[in-house]
Amino acid sequence: MLGNFTYHNATKVHFGKDALSLLGDELKNYGPKVMLSYGGDSIKRSGIYDQLVKVLREAGKTIIEDGGVMANPVFVIHRDYGRIEPVKDEEKLEEPILTVNDRRMPCPDIGSVLEGARKVRKEGVDLILAVGGGLMADYAKAVSASAYQQRNPWDYYFKHSGKLDSRWIPVGVVLTELGTGSEMNSISFISFEREQLLVVNQFCSFETEFVPNKDRQLLFTHFRNPDFAILSPEFVYADPDSDYFSRPSIYGTMSCLLEQYLSGNNDDTSDFVLEGLMQNLIDNSPMLLDDIRVHKAYNDVMWTATWGLYDLAKYDNVMNWDLYMLGLAVSAFAYVSHDDMLSAVSGAYYRLLIEKSDEAVARFKRLALKVWGVRPEGKDDKSVALEGLETMESWMRELGLAMTITEVDAKEADIEKYADVCPRNTGGYHTLTRDEVIEIYRRSL
Repeated sequence: MLGNFTYHNATKVHFGKDALSLLGDELKNYGPKVMLSYGGDSIKRSGIYDQLVKVLREAGKTIIEDGGVMANPVFVIHRDYGRIEPVKDEEKLEEPILTVNDRRMPCPDIGSVLEGARKVRKEGVDLILAVGGGLMADYAKAVSASAYQQRNPWDYYFKHSGKLDSRWIPVGVVLTELGTGSEMNSISFISFEREQLLVVNQFCSFETEFVPNKDRQLLFTHFRNPDFAILSPEFVYADPDSDYFSRPSIYGTMSCLLEQYLSGNNDDTSDFVLEGLMQNLIDNSPMLLDDIRVHKAYNDVMWTATWGLYDLAKYDNVMNWDLYMLGLAVSAFAYVSHDDMLSAVSGAYYRLLIEKSDEAVARFKRLALKVWGVRPEGKDDKSVALEGLETMESWMRELGLAMTITEVDAKEADIEKYADVCPRNTGGYHTLTRDEVIEIYRRSL
């Protein structure tokens, strides 16, 4: 390794089938009021909700309900300083200042975040306990950072990458789906539908620009890590939707690992770590397709998913996350999980890299040899690289992943719209142009 870095990860992780038994001891470190945040009703149907409520009550905690985070489609911010409420009939809104419609966006929206932040302030919450997958962890971090932020959280944090400078409410995460590190990193992805805005919070108001169309934005920022996480594969087995979520989440983990591996700044320590994690994912995923309750396989995949983006392997690597940007741009318009969108655009993106960069060819060749087991005899470097990519795509099809953007409700007519909102980053092997972004989407149809 050639670079300099400082590494610190403050998240305490309790892993394994008995991890929940340690939640009670963990709760002793926090005050009496716990906001229990979750999405739909699957945690109630599975019994996970009752188990958590039992532990919280036995610990003497007051529970502040914060359910339906991902289920409420529309929020409105009114003129009376921060009154934010979900509504069912947009025609009945009286002079709304901001509406946030999340019918198509599979990601926490800023309206949900502001409503959660309001609950934190009103109830004097001491701990946010987020239950679900990585998006619920994203939501909890954003709520914590926004609750006592005197600036407009969307503008300050997400649009301008402002530093966390307000009171932090401790965050705990209980995973019921495969994550990609959000339970153990500082990142938070939040969505926003832009209209004529006057965002109002408890402290003061901020007026932003008028945007006549209803474009969606999906941005991320860094806050701080959750304070602790409960990773129990038993909770994933119990979730009635776990098979649906596990398949795209497996590729979401692979994609996170590849973003760090295909960095353009290779380092042996990180390379071998990432190659080992990818091989573990490849070896164990077929067993999950046959039976999600193969405990050892799921334990291995769940821990690999947490490692996927929890920062350890990225040090001394220069990354641009272009694939993520390509997927996020389409996810802002199509109702699809981000992991599905990543699989749909990855083949076209990786082929373009191989076409444009000799360094990318060398890197994909190493990936083909070390991870996908391609035999190099009698083949040039580019052929080996492409064979490795084809082997990966065969594995993706076995997982039942979306391989084209038309499979996930994206429209050919909207391709230029996707390209217009897709951030194009520097770093890595090649800096994309707008025309190349459009070409990637067209190849992905």
